[in-house]
Amino acid sequence: MQPNLSELHPSIRPSSPKYIPVRAKFWISQAIALAWMGFSIVISLPWVYDLGQYVTHMVAVAIIAGISYIPGYLNAFMVASLLLDRQPRFKTVAPLEDITIVIACRNEEKGIGETLTRIAGQDHAGNIQVIVVDNASTDRTADVAREIGRQLGLDMLVVSERRPGKHNALNRALPLVTTRYVATLDADTLLHPSAIRYIVARMLSAPADVCAVAGAVLVRNSRKNFWTKIQEWDYFLGIASIKRLQGLYQGTLVAQGAFSLYETEAIRKIGGWPDAIGEDIVLTWRLLGTNRRVFFEPLAVAFTDVPETGKHFFRQRSRWARGMIEGLKAIKPWEHPIMFTRFLTGYNLIMPYLDIVYTFCWIPGLVAACFGYFWIVGPFTLLVLPLTILQNYILYRYQKSVFHVLGLKIRRNRSGFIAYVLCYQMLISPMSVWGYLQEWLKLRRVWK
Repeated sequence: MQPNLSELHPSIRPSSPKYIPVRAKFWISQAIALAWMGFSIVISLPWVYDLGQYVTHMVAVAIIAGISYIPGYLNAFMVASLLLDRQPRFKTVAPLEDITIVIACRNEEKGIGETLTRIAGQDHAGNIQVIVVDNASTDRTADVAREIGRQLGLDMLVVSERRPGKHNALNRALPLVTTRYVATLDADTLLHPSAIRYIVARMLSAPADVCAVAGAVLVRNSRKNFWTKIQEWDYFLGIASIKRLQGLYQGTLVAQGAFSLYETEAIRKIGGWPDAIGEDIVLTWRLLGTNRRVFFEPLAVAFTDVPETGKHFFRQRSRWARGMIEGLKAIKPWEHPIMFTRFLTGYNLIMPYLDIVYTFCWIPGLVAACFGYFWIVGPFTLLVLPLTILQNYILYRYQKSVFHVLGLKIRRNRSGFIAYVLCYQMLISPMSVWGYLQEWLKLRRVWK
C-alpha cells in the first residue's frame, strides 16, 4: 500500500504554513554562522598569542582558522540550515512516468542477480526499462544478467562496452535510452521497494529547471567489520547531512552514480558522462553550470556495499577527493550562474586547505596534547564539538523519521558511532590529501 502525503512523518511532511523563502534561510544561516565564528575568534585570542610564540602569529592564525574558525563556521551554517529546512511538497507519490535504469557492470556475476531482483520488486507504476552494460568483464556477468532478467520478466537490454571506464559504459547506454528520465545504479546497490517511485515523484514535483535528483545511498554491508561499521554512520549522518543541506539550497553537488535520476536530454546536451575519475561529480557540476538545479530525495533509499578493508577505503576516499578537484577544474565556482551553487562549490575550494591543516597540524597537535603540550590541540578546539553533536542529533532524528515512513529500522552500531565521532576525520583527511596530490601529479586514474 502506498502512503499518501498525509501519512508522512511531521519532519518530512509538506511545507508548514509559515514558509521561509530559501534565500531568507540562506542569509539567516549565514548570520548565525558568522556570529559563531566571531565569538570563536574573540575567545581564542589567548590561544593565538600562545601558539604564535612558537610559529609566528600569522602562521598561528592560519592553523587555528583551519582547525577551529572555518570548521566552526561551516558547522554553524549547516546546523542553522537544517533547523530551517522543510522538504518541498510532493505533487504526487504515485507517478506513472516510464524510466530507464542503466547499470554499468564489471565482473559482477555474483551480485547482479540480487540487484535486478530488487528492480523487479519496485512499486513504481510506470514501466522500468533496464540497460546492463558489461564493461570488459572477465567473468559471466552478461550471461548471468540476461538469464536472470528473463526469469524476472524485466524489460531489459544487455550490451557490451570493451573500453574500460565507467564513463565509457554509461555513454554506451545513453543513445539507447528512449525515456524522458534515466537513472544510474551501481551493480552492488540494492533499491528499497519504493526507491524509484519516490525519486521519480521528486523529479515530477520539482520546478522545470531541476534536471537531476540524487537518491539517498546507505550502507548495506555495515555488519562486516570495523571499516564498514564506521562508514555506516558517515553515510547515515555525514553524507546525508551534506546532501540535505545542498538540497535545501537546490544545488546538490553530486548526483552520485550509485543511484540518481537525470533528465536524459540534459545529459545529452552536455555531451554525456565525462572522462574523469569522479565522472558523477563533474557531470553534476556541468549540469549546474547550465543554469539547472539538482535536488535530493531522502525517501529514495538504496543500499550499497562499502569498502571492507582499509586499503580499498583509502582508495575510494582519495578517489572522491581527486574527483572534487576535477570538478573544480571543469567549472570554477564563480562560473556557476546560481548564487547558492557558487557558495556550495566555493566551499570546496577551501577543503584542501582544511584537510592539509588537519593532517599536518591537528593530528600531530593531538599527539603532542597527549603528552601535555597544548600548543595546537587544547580546550578551545572543543568549541566545534557542541555544534557537531547538535548536527548529528538533528540528522539522526530526521533520518529516524525517514526510516519510519519506509518501514526500516536503524541498526544498533554503538562501536561504529564512537569510532565515527572520535576517529573518522583523522582517517578521511590524510586520504583526501593523497587524492589531491594524485591529481596534482597527474597519476594514473583507476575506476575500480
